[in-house]
Amino acid sequence: MLAVIKEWFTTYFSDEEAVYLFVILLGGLLVMLFMGRMLAPAITALVLAYLMQGLINTLTRRGMGHTGALYLVYIFFITLLFGTLVVLTPMVWKQTLTLVQDQLPRLLSSSESWLRHLPERYPDMVSAVQAEQLAGALRSEVAELGQSVLTVSLSSIPQMVQVMVFIVLVPLLVFFFLKDRDKLVGWFLQFLPARRRVLDRVWKEMDQQIANYVRGKAVEIVLIGVTSFICFAAFGLHYALLLGVLVGLSVVVPYIGATVVTLPVAAVAWVQFGWSTDFALVMLAYAIIQFIDGNILVPILFSEAVNLHPVAIIVAILVFGGMWGFWGIFFAIPLATLLKAVLDAWPRWRQTVTEQAESTAA
Repeated sequence: MLAVIKEWFTTYFSDEEAVYLFVILLGGLLVMLFMGRMLAPAITALVLAYLMQGLINTLTRRGMGHTGALYLVYIFFITLLFGTLVVLTPMVWKQTLTLVQDQLPRLLSSSESWLRHLPERYPDMVSAVQAEQLAGALRSEVAELGQSVLTVSLSSIPQMVQVMVFIVLVPLLVFFFLKDRDKLVGWFLQFLPARRRVLDRVWKEMDQQIANYVRGKAVEIVLIGVTSFICFAAFGLHYALLLGVLVGLSVVVPYIGATVVTLPVAAVAWVQFGWSTDFALVMLAYAIIQFIDGNILVPILFSEAVNLHPVAIIVAILVFGGMWGFWGIFFAIPLATLLKAVLDAWPRWRQTVTEQAESTAA
């Protein structure tokens, strides 16, 4: 048994780079587990800086100076952030409160009426007692949801303070991450071995894939959200902005997000239009948006970024989402891709060492 363990350790950890990469991965995991919440502003700023670096590189390739490109992109970011906080967020929150106060009672009344008619329509499947129990459970859930939304402003004052600190820190950190990017990367590289062929190979593969994924996901969120809002508004659907934001954010969670967001879209359309042609048209338009997203937009944006089986994607979302919440869900696919790249490269290290020895001997 000891011989087998020794052979396995020699195979996978005999190379110096294997040890360094293992320490980096383990250290990163421990930091995220125990300090992830504390470092949330820095992690968020790092993600945003990573997004913006692509725009800076594009502008510099077209002849603009690096400093000018940096400040132009940063001003655009601040303007977008200000507009989101001052214009979009209050409108979405107002529609959310209106939905809870006005639409949920109507939805509850319609749902209770529909449930109570089930025993008449399907007497062999649903009894009157079961229908009443379902209606009572529905009332309880809706009341709890409404109470939690309406009282959030009173019970979350400490969280609001944290949000304000977050809003102040993130733009500052983004600026310094962009401005001192080369210095920060150089400081980190001094802790790595001088010879790092495998580390460089893994990093280059992951850098390209993560860049494609994060920037592509940002574009997908904006396109799907804006398209959904325009579509819902064109049909005169109530709470079009709120539903558009929800549909846009749903693309963060592949497969699951679209399924979950279908429920509020269908519920609002049903309460407003009933079983009518307008309801069918709204749901048809929503289905077309989801079809275009899954079959046209996603292949174009992520053709080089995602090479994972759907089961692996769902498992990654469950695992990383359970560990790190929203950001774990957002980065589930890049993290799963990182693990895949590391596992694909790791068995080749013995071959790499052998090739280097043969090259030295020759």
